[in-house]
Amino acid sequence: MPDPTTPDTTAHPSDRALRLGVCGPVGTGKSSLVMLVCAQLADELRIGVVTNDIYTDEDARMIRAAGVLEPERIVAVETGACPHTAIRDDVTANLMAVEDLEEAHAPLDLVLVESGGDNLTATFSPALVDTQIFLIDVAGGGDVARKGGPGIERADLLVVNKTDLAPYVGVSVPDMVADATAARDGRPVVALSRGDEDSVDLLLAWVRDQVALHRSGRLVPSDPGPMAPHSHAHDHTHDHAVAGHAH
Repeated sequence: MPDPTTPDTTAHPSDRALRLGVCGPVGTGKSSLVMLVCAQLADELRIGVVTNDIYTDEDARMIRAAGVLEPERIVAVETGACPHTAIRDDVTANLMAVEDLEEAHAPLDLVLVESGGDNLTATFSPALVDTQIFLIDVAGGGDVARKGGPGIERADLLVVNKTDLAPYVGVSVPDMVADATAARDGRPVVALSRGDEDSVDLLLAWVRDQVALHRSGRLVPSDPGPMAPHSHAHDHTHDHAVAGHAH
């Protein structure tokens, strides 16, 4: 059984699928983002999905029902505890699910690992994913980005989701994106609405960029977790091709 405390070194990362974590509080749109990426990129990338819920496989069933991938390439992990436990503290169940999925459907280009809904401090272990998206949404309040947190500040991509709802909840999307950008020291931010093609294109371009960096062996895993130990010495800066914002 793999040791969940250390990254998998049995193969060069580019020899396997890119593992992309999708994390964020309850209701921010994680499953919708996963379905969007699958629907838009399934013709060019071979994709698998692992979902996390505490006591159910509802998210996996919903994604299967959407018809965005072959149903057998969507699997569920029932964590039985707070979702952050299975994506950060003990990733064994998720790591086994990812590896089984990759083995059963090789070759895969991308495996999306969706966290169960948790709080603003939940992030993925680098032993599980290579890169991660953190979601917040405008309905959660315009001050969320300004308040910060490890996912908001240091995830590889921050998505400010559901921007189409901003007029109905009294939130300024430009102000929210500006707060997020200030908190992230130049790391990319995408303000996303599924009905805004430009914002969707930015998201998809970032995903494609991550896959290309992974294939070339130039993707440097980051660890945005609070007080997370680092056993590797390297620069955590990223060369992102997509740094723009959609408003």
